[in-house]
Formats: sequence, C-alpha cells, structure tokens
Amino acid sequence: MIRRQAPKAGNVKVTFALLDTDVNVSVVGEFNDWDPLAHPLRKRTNGTRSVVVEIPTGRSYQFRYLAEGGVFFNDESADAFESNDRGEEHGLLTV
Repeated sequence: MIRRQAPKAGNVKVTFALLDTDVNVSVVGEFNDWDPLAHPLRKRTNGTRSVVVEIPTGRSYQFRYLAEGGVFFNDESADAFESNDRGEEHGLLTV
C-alpha cells in the first residue's frame, strides 16, 4: 500500500507499507538510486512493515520492493507499471 501526504516545499512524504512478513524488505527505486540499504521497511505494532520516504514532486519514479535473497516484487497499488530492460516490470509512482 502506498500513502501520500500533502506536498510541502516541492517534496512529498510517501509511506510504503506491506503486511508484516518474517523477511526483511526494502523499497528501492530511482528516488534512492536503487540502494537496498536506504529505505528498509520496519516492523510496526499494527502488523505491517513500512517506511516513509520524502521525494521531490513533479515526476514519476520507477520502484520495486527488494526482499532478502534478492527477490524483487511490485506493489499492486503503484500508479502504473512499465517494462524494464530485463524483461520485467517496475511500478511507477507519480508525485
């Protein structure tokens, strides 16, 4: 699930949330140079894992989740999906 706060000063805070899993997961994308250490999802008391990322507005960003073991997967609530150069799809987040 993706939630956006109202933009402020050209940036928007975006919450990426998943149902809790025993596997560590990060959100990776153009907004963090696909760095799996930049935005790991943390376990929450409500049974989810989530992270808040502040992103500049005015464009679309490719992103995916990366789980332990190098497993990529998409968020079904992405704004759109687009093919990448590996024959897979990335989610798109438009802010």
